Amino acid sequence: MKLTIIDIVIIFVYLFSTVIIGLVLKKVAQKSKSNYLLGGNKLPWYMLGLSNASGMFDISGTMWLVTLLFVYGLKSIWIPWLWPVFNQIFLMVFLSIWLRRSNVTTGAEWINTRFGRSRDSSLSHGVVVIFALILCLGYLAYGFIGLGKFVMIFIPWDIIAPYIPFTVPIEYVPHIYGITFTMFAVFYAVLGGMTSIVWADVLQYIIMTISAILIGILAMKAMTVETLNVPDGWHSPFFGWNLSDLDWRGTIDEVNTKIASDGYSLFTIFFMMMVFKGLLVSIAGPAPTYDLQKILSTKSPKDAAKMSGFVSVVLMPIRYFMIAGFAILALLYYDRLNLLVAGEIDFEQILPSAISEFVPVGFMGLLLAGLLAAFNSTFAGTLNAAQAYIVNDIFLRYVEPKASNKKIRNINYITGVSVVIVSIIFGVFAEDVNSMLQWIVSGLYGSYVVSNVLKWYWWRFNGYGYFWGMVAGLIPALVFPYIFSETLDLYYFPWLLLISIAGAVAGTLLTKPTDEKTLKEFYRTINPWGFWGPVKAKVMAENPEFKPNKNFKTDMFNVLIGTIAQTALVALPIYIILKESLPIWITIIITVICAVILKKTWWNKLPEK
Repeated sequence: MKLTIIDIVIIFVYLFSTVIIGLVLKKVAQKSKSNYLLGGNKLPWYMLGLSNASGMFDISGTMWLVTLLFVYGLKSIWIPWLWPVFNQIFLMVFLSIWLRRSNVTTGAEWINTRFGRSRDSSLSHGVVVIFALILCLGYLAYGFIGLGKFVMIFIPWDIIAPYIPFTVPIEYVPHIYGITFTMFAVFYAVLGGMTSIVWADVLQYIIMTISAILIGILAMKAMTVETLNVPDGWHSPFFGWNLSDLDWRGTIDEVNTKIASDGYSLFTIFFMMMVFKGLLVSIAGPAPTYDLQKILSTKSPKDAAKMSGFVSVVLMPIRYFMIAGFAILALLYYDRLNLLVAGEIDFEQILPSAISEFVPVGFMGLLLAGLLAAFNSTFAGTLNAAQAYIVNDIFLRYVEPKASNKKIRNINYITGVSVVIVSIIFGVFAEDVNSMLQWIVSGLYGSYVVSNVLKWYWWRFNGYGYFWGMVAGLIPALVFPYIFSETLDLYYFPWLLLISIAGAVAGTLLTKPTDEKTLKEFYRTINPWGFWGPVKAKVMAENPEFKPNKNFKTDMFNVLIGTIAQTALVALPIYIILKESLPIWITIIITVICAVILKKTWWNKLPEK
């Protein structure tokens, strides 16, 4: 289906509305560094939650999730634990509170709260900045690839090629589209800063919600007249040692090849590795990207916790209603999809091909605007995070600490454009959405875990341990994909972990502890639970009225309940579209019970500061 004039008008109205938001909020962002990077800590928690949810509703991730549901059925609800998606529950329960109490601008600046301003702190600060920039560039490239592959379905290159004065190989066509549409996200993100991003995200969330409901209803209507032809195990979220019950032979033979290439065949091993890695990543706290910046932008620690909890509530049901809608339509009418790219089947083309084939005239523009909005939201939020690290943690720390507000504003503009250019170069060399995603969530996150777990929970851990733990993990994370090119990135996560542990423990025990004053101030301010005995004793000796954090068991209970509720919110919209009455009621009952428990054990007990 080709775009009509109405569709094109809708898309451009959306794109130019983001430009207007950037222009209108430009003056607000220029008032101070805090206004630009954190919205002046004046934005309501529910707006930041919608913004964060909108940022996670990215186009590349949606393409990936539609493919997963198409291939793996209800078992696909577990695979996003690769991120892991349940890290939002850890943030909701306690980590967002701890982070917001620090009153810093970036995750790298937080290092000073934990390790002070000594030489080891400077080393730790530097390695966090490097990691953050690599991660942000990886996310930008990941989104960039997905956007390009998405757009090329609707704007065939043979229409554009006659107007281009140079020849573009077919494999690089997505990158040309990616560059073009990226410019709109760059404009409002660079001009308006965090406030502009949040307002644009709220607009984008509304568009995406309407789009999700539309496509879900279309799939439900199709289910009334067509029969879903899938393997026996497709409808079940439960699994055995491997995926032998999910055999696509005789249905869509090519899907078995896809399962083999993904490396998920031994599903129990994959699941155990995923949970193990996911728990470690979650207790480490958020990676230094847009999620962390939204937490630091809230008004208070209590608002930070509410914002993180709100993300799952507004994201999961809407996003999966759309994902399930597209996956079901693609399964019902698989023979009508165009999945060939350069002569080979590319299952990541399911989403754009399904839109092209099934969305009725008049709604195409709205849906495309919604998915472009999803890309813009992720891209802009990640770009803002990268700018924050360059401006706050490099320029203002090492180059010109007393720079004028005008100078800071200009540096923000320059760094924004520079980061986009480098991310585009990253995107050109990336293979596909899935490969980029696997490298980010398994390789890069693997290098991040050890140091960022120990910084919260072990008093003896110092800046040298942090630095060497990060370096010991980061180098193999960058090298292993080339050495073990045929291995799923998740499977060398344990090796990254062991190398990082060796670097972190050796770096800590071979050097002196962080100075006592810094440790006591950190413990008093953040008040974490963990192995803080010696520091706790000194703080209590100075102030017997200090109340140490004894919420470990309650927090872990709330994490368990929250994760169950979040998973139910993922499964519910899928069952609704499949019209499976019993699972619908089971997931609703589970969600309600979990909500009642969390109201009593979490919401009612949130700290005021």
